[in-house]
Order: sequence, then structure tokens, then C-alpha cells
Amino acid sequence: MLLTGQDNEKAVIKELMKTIGSERSELIPLLLAYQDEFGYVSEFAMQYIADQLKIPANEVYGVATFFHFINKKPKGKFIIRLSRDMSSIMKGAKSVARQLRNDLGIRFGETTPDGMFTLEWTSCIGMNYQAPAMMVNNEVFSNLTPPMVHRIIEECRQEARTRRPTVGNVGETFSSILSYSSHAPNSALTRAVEEMTPVDVASELTVSGLKGRGGAGFPTGVKWSLAAKAEGDVKYIICNADEGEPGTFKDRVLLGKYADLVFEGMTLAGYAVGAREGIVYLRYEYTHLRPHLEAVLEARRQANLLGENILGKDGFSFDIRIHMGAGAYVCGEETALIESLEGRRGEPRNRPPYPVEKGLHGRPTVVNNVETLATASCIIARGVNWFTSIGTERSKGFKLFSVSGDCARPGVYELPWGMTVRQLLELVDGVGAKAVQVGGYTGELVPESQFDRVMGYEDLGIGGSIIVYGKGRDMLEVAENYLEFFVEESCGQCTGCRIGNQKLLDGVRLLQKGTCSNRYLNDLIGLSHSIKTTSKCGLGQASPNVFIAINEHFKEEIMARPVLAA
Repeated sequence: MLLTGQDNEKAVIKELMKTIGSERSELIPLLLAYQDEFGYVSEFAMQYIADQLKIPANEVYGVATFFHFINKKPKGKFIIRLSRDMSSIMKGAKSVARQLRNDLGIRFGETTPDGMFTLEWTSCIGMNYQAPAMMVNNEVFSNLTPPMVHRIIEECRQEARTRRPTVGNVGETFSSILSYSSHAPNSALTRAVEEMTPVDVASELTVSGLKGRGGAGFPTGVKWSLAAKAEGDVKYIICNADEGEPGTFKDRVLLGKYADLVFEGMTLAGYAVGAREGIVYLRYEYTHLRPHLEAVLEARRQANLLGENILGKDGFSFDIRIHMGAGAYVCGEETALIESLEGRRGEPRNRPPYPVEKGLHGRPTVVNNVETLATASCIIARGVNWFTSIGTERSKGFKLFSVSGDCARPGVYELPWGMTVRQLLELVDGVGAKAVQVGGYTGELVPESQFDRVMGYEDLGIGGSIIVYGKGRDMLEVAENYLEFFVEESCGQCTGCRIGNQKLLDGVRLLQKGTCSNRYLNDLIGLSHSIKTTSKCGLGQASPNVFIAINEHFKEEIMARPVLAA
């Protein structure tokens, strides 16, 4: 008997549930797997999945519409997503966009009449050092030029996909990440199992002064100790690989070259905390890394570095699985990430309670980012004295920086805390810059007059993204790009963030036209401070930073704009 369309959808969903699961926490993996089969998630599929999971259909719809990479309507066979972060714009993304529009005969947000291509903008895809870049489905193409784009389109049309993902030659693009490249494989885990108690591991990290490398800067050893002491037989270790901060690509490099080191760090955390399960929350844009990561995990299982009684240690059992994100910048915030893992919209939670007390499924949970876990492995392997001998009194150790923009030597740099912005610019050949964005879009815009400021927790100790802006850059274009991103990525929970960022964006556009009065500009500055103080998470608390900064450091430039004709 031939199946009807809806009968076929039901059959596929039932088969997917046999392999993926039928719990609420499997909602997003189910939606993505269904999308792999049909190209998009129909309203009927949302309703049927809701019935099978025994949850309201409106909740499934709410989740599906929250995430950028869950398609709610049919799209082309080839979905082209061009990155529009500021580094890409500076390196020629607009000319690439023009070529795409001309070749395909459609605008961004449209699909060709033959259903072959869909053209979209997307935010940073972690290729800022080789911008402009785009994704064709899950393949990454970088260092794009208009002629190259034309060739890619023709290859797609001929379905002769001979070109492979272009993620760059790390040896040519990056300075040497010495601490990671010289790490003896699994030496930290071996030392922990043979010489240290779980308490010793967390204590050594506390003494080292290692702080979270994701931007928040919470002491890593303290976090592990709190989770270890929390009540509960079931605990979780989560690797936050949702590297969505525009201008940041260090974690993608670590996962590509040093995945073993990251997984070793997760296993150390499992040992210290008493957790048996680890989860890598991998951003959708890094889908191309998943086969590599799965292969590394399987090799570790075969070597008794994951699984039961690791390295012969009775009772020490820990394994790791990969969970794909679906495209939401706010899920970089740890409680929003946990909400997503539970099959909900990625909206930040009120705190307390904190994840170390009540995290995933209400259990004690440690969330650390990729770089933090890799660095923890190095510290346990080499000892506290090695780490504390690097950096400053208040900022121990080293940090990875993703450098892009107007400089001759972009890439990932391992640098000791304590360098000035000026010294970094000399290193990356960005001398003569007008301003530097430190810490990504949510960080701080540093003008030339402040280039002697120090990168460390005593001053600019935030994030790992460095975007260099040369003398000719229009700072209003920069602010517009940032605020477009924040408007798009706001989860909408907080009124100030949801509405206020749009008002700031409108203000930037008035400034660009030369029609923003001083009085209205002052009102917008007041609004900026209100957004920062009334927002629940880091997005709203930091999104007005760029508007405040350009008013403080570049006011003469922005107020001198000629009035544009209507």
C-alpha cells in the first residue's frame, strides 16, 4: 500500500525516535533529523512530534521558530549563507553578495524559482581570518572573490561537487599555539588517575588561578569544587562549543586540531566532579567538524580513555556525546544552553540557582568552554608553577586571541596576559589602527588614545576576539552592523533588550543620515544604560556598549555627517 504524504512523515518520525529517543530533551535533534529527510519541518510534523512527545504543539512551534537553522518552509537544494560579520564586510562581503545576487537572480532571503538555491545572510561562521566566507549547506568556503563565487554556483548547478570545504591551512594562518601543540597526549588524565584525588584536581586548578575563557571569567577550580560538593548522584559536564561571538574562531581551531586535549579536559572535570556523562554542545555552523570529533571520541573509547573504569581506575566511568545547536547566539549563555539541551527555547534562566547546583535536568552541572577545558588539561599535566609563571599578578597564564580585520597577519595567537593593545597590534601588523574591538561585539571598543591599556582581568580581561579597525573605517557602519546582529539575536525575554536595541539601531541610521539631534542622541545614551541594567543576560547587558563607545570616542565624527537627501 502506498503511503500518503502525512503517513510517510509519521513513519519517518517514528523511525527517528527509535534511534534518537522520545524524551523532551530530544526535541531539537528530532527536528534537525527530520529536516535532513525533508528539507524543512512542516507544521504537520511539529504537531505529530508534539503528540509523540506528549507536549503542547505550541511549544514545539516555539522551539522551531526560535532557532535560525530549523527551516519552517521549503528551501533550495543548496542553501547559501554568506557571513555578514564586520570582519567579512571589511574584506569584501558586499561584492561577493552582489555576485551571488547577479548569478542567482534573487535577493537575500529568496529561493530561485527552480528550487535549486536559497540565498541568505548569516552571522559569524568562525572564518573571520579568511573572510569573506560562506556556507553552502554545511560546507565552508573562505577567502571568497566574485569569480570564485561564480565557479561555486556553476559547480552546484552541474552537481559536480568536486570542491571540498575550505577551512584554511592552519600552519600558514596561525601563530603556533605552543602550550597545546607541545602537550603530551593524555598526560593530565594519567597524572590525575595515578597521583591525584578528585579534590586534588579541582584544588590545583583553583590555585592556578585559571578563569573561564568564555568571557565570564569565573574561577574554574571553584566551579568544579562547587559541583563536586553539590548533592546528587547524577551530574553533567558540558563543553560549550557554541562559539557565536562575532570575530571569534579560536574554539573552532582547537576542535579541529586539539580535540583530544578538549576531551581530556572534560574527562578531568568528570573525575573531579563525579560526573559520568559529558556533552559537547556544538554550534550548527561547525557541523562540518562533527565527523572528525566523533572519530576522536571513538578512538578514545577504544583506548580506554572514555567508558568504564578509565585507565584501569575502578569506578571512574565517563563518556561524551555531541549535541548539535540549531543557531542561536544567546545559547552561548550557559543557562540558555541548558534550556536548549532540555528541548526548549534558548532563553536564559534567572539565577540563583546556578547550574553547579541545579543545571541540566535539575542536576549539578559544570559548563566550561572549549579553551578552558583544553587549558585545564595543560595545567594538570605540567603543574601550577608552570601556569602561574606566565601572565600578571591578577591574570595568571595565557589566553588565545582570534585576530581579524584591518591587519596583515590575522589568526589565532597564544599570548600571555599583560600585553597592551598596542603591542598586540605590532604583533599582527595592525599599526595605524583607528580602534580595536576587544572581546567581540559584546566587548569594548578601544580608541587609539587608549591603546596602552592592558589585556588582563585587571583591565580588558574579556573574551578572545580582536577586531582591528583601520583609519578609514566608518564607525557608524560598525555600530549599525553590531546592532543589526543584536536585534536579530535577542531572545526577546527582556523588554529593554527586545525594543531598546531596535531603537538604538534606528538612532544609528538617523546619525548616518545626519538627522539625529543632540537631544535625541542623549536620550538614546540614557536608553543604552537602561538596557544594560534591566537585561537578564550578557547580550542585553553588553549590546549598547558600541553605541556608548562611538558617542564617547567618535562624537565629532558622527555628528559631522552631512544631511542626506531623502
